[in-house]
Amino acid sequence: MAAITPQALQDYLHAHIPLSGAMAVEVRAATPQSVLLAAPLAPNINHRDTVFGGSASALAILAAWGLLHVSMLDANIEARLVIQKSNMSFDLPMPGDFSAEANTPAPEKWQRFLATLLKHKRARINIQSVVHCDGKVAGRFDGDFVAVIL
Repeated sequence: MAAITPQALQDYLHAHIPLSGAMAVEVRAATPQSVLLAAPLAPNINHRDTVFGGSASALAILAAWGLLHVSMLDANIEARLVIQKSNMSFDLPMPGDFSAEANTPAPEKWQRFLATLLKHKRARINIQSVVHCDGKVAGRFDGDFVAVIL
């Protein structure tokens, strides 16, 4: 299957997850190895003139979900993807534009996930992402996602 472009992923997110449009999320990279999203401070600002925690968390989840979405397209597997469990740590205030990047899990985890999904039509995988602001790690996301082949 042809690789999805960053613009195609951005268009998909804005059309199917309207919050991403309201947050002005921009897809900077979209490969099966890495998804990098960015968002400006202005539509995501809180009462302290920093990034609202919900926006940081949403961007981190979108990056992880986006990585799984792109990877599934690359593997030519159509499945419903949902988040089952998440944990977000906020390490630093974010006084400016911010980004979140998710990278592919270890190859053995990915292969086990795919094998389970193809055999049982359902599988779970843990995806992590890191939130950056001003060149520093500002937060970390850890989430379990479930894929179901319909």
